[in-house]
Amino acid sequence: MADLLKGKVAVINGAAGGIGRATARAFAREGATLVLADIDEAGGHALAEELNAQFVRADTTDDAQVRAMIAAAGDRLDILLNNAGVPGDDAAFAEVSDELWHRIIAVNLTGTFLAMRAAIPAMVKAGGGVIVNNASVLGLVGFANHAAYSASKGGVIALTREAAVEYGSKGVRVNCMCPGFVETPMVSGIKGNAAVLGAMLKVLHPLGRLGRAEEIAEVALFLASPQSSFMTGAVIPVDGGFSAR
Repeated sequence: MADLLKGKVAVINGAAGGIGRATARAFAREGATLVLADIDEAGGHALAEELNAQFVRADTTDDAQVRAMIAAAGDRLDILLNNAGVPGDDAAFAEVSDELWHRIIAVNLTGTFLAMRAAIPAMVKAGGGVIVNNASVLGLVGFANHAAYSASKGGVIALTREAAVEYGSKGVRVNCMCPGFVETPMVSGIKGNAAVLGAMLKVLHPLGRLGRAEEIAEVALFLASPQSSFMTGAVIPVDGGFSAR
C-alpha cells in the first residue's frame, strides 16, 4: 500500500458501481479512511466490507440525506468525490419531457450542489479540503439527444469553477474531471443496439476504445492528493481524445 492519502478522510457518493467503486479502491489503496454512499445498499455494503469502510445510504437529491452523508465523516472531512449520476436522455432536444429533464438535473447537478454546500463549511472550518467533481465530456461538447445530461454536466463544470474561485483562499481546492465514454453499467445501459453503439463510440475516441473505470479513478486520485496541490478550478478531460475532435 502506498500512502498518498494516508490519514485522509474521504466521502465518495455514487460509490457502489463503475467509476465510484474503482475510485474507492484506489483511495483505499493509498491509505484513505472512506465513507461510501449510494442508493444501492447491497452494492455499497459489499464494497464497504471489502475495503473496511463505512457505508451510508444516501440519495443525493435529498438535502437531509446529503448532510447525514457528510456528517458520517465525523470531525474531519478531507476529500469529497461527487460521483453520483444518472445517464443521458436518449431523446431529441424538442422531445425531452419535463420529468426527464428534472430527474437528470436533480441527480447530476443539484445533487452535486447539495453535497458541495454541505461539505464546504466543514472543510473551511478544518482549514482546507479537496472536492473532486465527476462531470463528463458531454459538458464540454455537443452530443445529439443528450440535452438534459449535457446541461447537467456543464452545470457541474460551472459549479466547480465558481467554488474554486470563492474558496481557494480558505484552503478548499475544487477540480473536476470530464470522462469520455467508459465501460461502466451506466454506458452499457444506453438504449440502442449494443454492438453498433459500442463500435460508434470507439470511433469517436481517437484512442480507438472506451475508457476503463480504473483509468478515471487514477485521475480522481491525483486530483484528491497533494500531487495536485497547485490545481483548483481545473476541468480535466479524461476522454481518449473525444473533445479534441
